[in-house]
Amino acid sequence: MSIREKHDGQVGVDRVNVRLWLRLLSCSTVIEKRVRRRLSERGATLPRFDVMATLDRNPDGLTMSALSRLLLVSNGNVTAVVQALSKERLVQMEPSPTDGRVSIVRLTEQGQASFDDLAQGHHRWIDAMFKGMDKKESEQLFALLGVLKASIADEMVEENELES
Repeated sequence: MSIREKHDGQVGVDRVNVRLWLRLLSCSTVIEKRVRRRLSERGATLPRFDVMATLDRNPDGLTMSALSRLLLVSNGNVTAVVQALSKERLVQMEPSPTDGRVSIVRLTEQGQASFDDLAQGHHRWIDAMFKGMDKKESEQLFALLGVLKASIADEMVEENELES
């Protein structure tokens, strides 16, 4: 008996969820490759852009741990990017006023200007890739992906409960 026959105990069930996952992956991969290439053409990388975008959303600065947590990457990965940005004077690191063992990372004025330029390009690139969808379709897709995100989170909770 094939996977198609076994799924939900029905013969010939269309695997729409697998097809949907493959479509999402394909779209995401193409978008990410294009963004990476365009950032590279401007002398930037996606990790560098992500660090600067996170700092832009947190103008009071972040600790390295908070930055890595928000980016869902290790402290080592963030440290390398922040050090490179610091050498270029795009970010500054200062000791925390409450804990001298911790550094607070912020965009410098030059870093903010550099990020603003990259962000404008990024917005244009994304808008161009989504231009085939009207506003209503974009809003519907956003809402549906929100439902999927919640479903994924629920599944993770269930998985963790089973492992406990």
